[in-house]
Amino acid sequence: MQLIDTHCHLDFPVFEPDREALLAQWRQLGVGKYIIPAVGEENWTRLISLAERHAGIAYGLGIHPWYVGAQAPDVLARLHALLASRPRGLVAIGECGLDLRSQVPQEGQVEMFEAQIRLAMEHELPLIVHSVRANDTVAKILRRFKPAAGGVIHAFSGSLHQAEVFWQLGFRLGIGGVISYERANKTREAIRDMPLEALLLETDAPDMPLQGRQGEPNTPASLPVIAQLLAELRQQPLEDVISVLHESTLRAFPRMEREINS
Repeated sequence: MQLIDTHCHLDFPVFEPDREALLAQWRQLGVGKYIIPAVGEENWTRLISLAERHAGIAYGLGIHPWYVGAQAPDVLARLHALLASRPRGLVAIGECGLDLRSQVPQEGQVEMFEAQIRLAMEHELPLIVHSVRANDTVAKILRRFKPAAGGVIHAFSGSLHQAEVFWQLGFRLGIGGVISYERANKTREAIRDMPLEALLLETDAPDMPLQGRQGEPNTPASLPVIAQLLAELRQQPLEDVISVLHESTLRAFPRMEREINS
């Protein structure tokens, strides 16, 4: 059973020169399927092209909160039209959400997030949600809209209570390199105590490296390590963890199996 990296920026330039060889290398390590989230209109066509050229690649289309201010006018109308065309490999809307750190421009973030939730509801697609220092605000917005298809809170970092709220709202938690950091005690405890089916595996490559690898580009090669760390953290057999998370991913993104095998 191949691992699914549910959040990996394979279209970024760091992977460009050797992408074909890298995909083969990661496949040998047990990673064979990917969901690539968009960051803005500038990479939508790139993701569609990657899914057309490479087996096992699906993607989300959306606007990352960092890049809200860089989008051209009527970007939401163009996103709506593209979603309606159902391009091959499309399984989600995102990466979208909120980043409330002071160094990130705040103008338009909430409005763009809410607009993408509406699109997700209209097109019956799950959301890939970026939530940094914003878990309570994001939960409040999701509770108000109640998107039926749910989705995933990417790179979850928060308390058990926040994790339970997202799970009750129909959202799974993306688990990546953060669990390798001993200082992330609150998040590690939350992940240990949540139902296993509430979790998904991800790398966020080339970002979010494992502890001890700071400063190096992260890659999907770290996904088996993350799965092992998760199994150890929860004191469950690795095979059980991989099996449950594989099924959980396909439930979270119900179009995935059909899109990457068509």
